[in-house]
Amino acid sequence: MTEPLRVLVADDEPLAAERVALLLDRIDGVNLVGTAGDGEAAVRMTEALSPDLVMLDIAMPGLDGIEVARALSSIAQPPAVIFVTAFDQFAVAAFEVAAVDYLMKPVDPARLALAIDRARAYLRQRADEDASPTVEAEGRYLEEFWASDLSGLVRVAARDIDRVSAERDYMRLHVGARSWLIHHSMAALEEGLDPKLFVRLHRSAIVRRDFITGFSRNPSGRWIARLADGEEQPVGRLYADQVRAMAGR
Repeated sequence: MTEPLRVLVADDEPLAAERVALLLDRIDGVNLVGTAGDGEAAVRMTEALSPDLVMLDIAMPGLDGIEVARALSSIAQPPAVIFVTAFDQFAVAAFEVAAVDYLMKPVDPARLALAIDRARAYLRQRADEDASPTVEAEGRYLEEFWASDLSGLVRVAARDIDRVSAERDYMRLHVGARSWLIHHSMAALEEGLDPKLFVRLHRSAIVRRDFITGFSRNPSGRWIARLADGEEQPVGRLYADQVRAMAGR
């Protein structure tokens, strides 16, 4: 039997927190493990209770919801995060911290059920990634990623990624003019992406090989990769051998 989804609700408005709690009680397989009245309490209770999902208001005293999400991302096994707010102007910031979903108050029961399903899918994917054999043992590489955007979860095929750039504890996947944040380390992506298709050029950058159109040197002698979208990617000194190998030198 599937384990219940353990949920913590954080909202400084008691009536709003109570409404969410009542709606959660109607959803099968969901256990409310606690409620927090401010951001600092949300962080403390998450560390103490280890919920699978934290439902965060954004406008809270002390730490706001965005700051709480950033703090939670640094713990060993961070929970999934869903924002519940009366303000729609924070949506972009919410997904920059890899929120699973973004709900507007008053919360619609059907919309909440969909958000819970998305949280379950996110947690299943993360568990599968953690439990999967190493690339060397399995002889295969990552083929897809699931990332959050305003519509929910989006599948991003690995072969479509032009480049990956690091942003603090998150990695941004660039595909054409669009990009998505995922919670991975650069080292894990370097190991998981097929080296026949991708090359690491910097401690904070991985680029698809056929997205590189050429190399040049700047006045200090440092290699610069020219990319198909017109951008340039500096090559870290530790990765200069990658350039020479690609150029057959």
